[in-house]
Amino acid sequence: MSSGLFGIKHSNRSTNDHWGKNCFNSSYPTATAAYMLHNNIPAIYIHLADVNGQLQVVADEIPIKDVFNCGSTQPEDLYFSFETIYEPYQQYSFDTIDGIDLVVKDLSGNFLSPLEVKLTVLPTDSTCKQPEEKWGCELVIRSATTSYCALGMFDSVKNESQYIREIFENSCSSIQMWDNDFEMTHKMATICQSINDFQSQYYQHQKPLLMQTIWKTQGKSPLLAEQAFDIVIWSDYAFSRLFIDSSTSPANTMSRPMRATARLARCLWELSKSGKIRVADIYRQMAFGNQTDKEFAISGSKWRQYVKSDRILRPILSKTVVNDIIEPGYIQKLSPERRFDQTLYFTVLH
Repeated sequence: MSSGLFGIKHSNRSTNDHWGKNCFNSSYPTATAAYMLHNNIPAIYIHLADVNGQLQVVADEIPIKDVFNCGSTQPEDLYFSFETIYEPYQQYSFDTIDGIDLVVKDLSGNFLSPLEVKLTVLPTDSTCKQPEEKWGCELVIRSATTSYCALGMFDSVKNESQYIREIFENSCSSIQMWDNDFEMTHKMATICQSINDFQSQYYQHQKPLLMQTIWKTQGKSPLLAEQAFDIVIWSDYAFSRLFIDSSTSPANTMSRPMRATARLARCLWELSKSGKIRVADIYRQMAFGNQTDKEFAISGSKWRQYVKSDRILRPILSKTVVNDIIEPGYIQKLSPERRFDQTLYFTVLH
């Protein structure tokens, strides 16, 4: 039974599931990535690099085969498991870890890659009034993403536990109450410094975490731009800068980015000591009065400061690629009350 989407032959979703509310938002980006994998088109890669002795977020390119960690395997020989647990990371937690948007496996059941998936419009409401080169996308991040960020970072360097512990000992060992606003705001500067030291030491172990498919419209209109689609891949280290860089200024109360930064430091420190933690407990305990499902949001203009790629001005895939990614007859399954569905429905069908 065809999924109606390019490359998604084996999946835990039924055909109808792919087109349902909330599922299409991760199925369509996955099919776009499968199309780019098949046609050997690289994605934009946002990652940390050493620039003149300083770690900076830079834009580069990355083949989708490195994002899926699938070698020479083609999409039809991969299994796409949506909203499931990446089981290799479960070994680091006593409690059950969250699922992530997409887990890529081979047909033998081997786990290849965990990815958070976003489908975002370019430009946002606020950036569309600016010159086109300043257009950006909004990102809303779940706490599941930051927990996978921490688990993935540790997984890549788990054999270095003793050194990681030494890096975090100074900032973390003296903390009495990780959920105390006053104590944590005063420790924030040393926590950020510890993470910076950790990333300077181990940035060559960074790996893809967030797969952001962008669709570009003609300004505020719902019509697709001529060059309409691209994929931005965020490494776990670059992704973490979205909240760490916003946590360095002195503050009296814990902001959402500061909370995410403190949680990351605690996870890495406790994992370096014992190799196993209670992830859900850490996230539940360190709420600081904010809802726990939403971690933080990034505005379009701030996003553009990190994504310095010419491909944002001219995405690599034209709007006609929709006809290759979506098989004939399936677009009618969409419900055009949501914005992207509406754009596809009216751009392609009329």
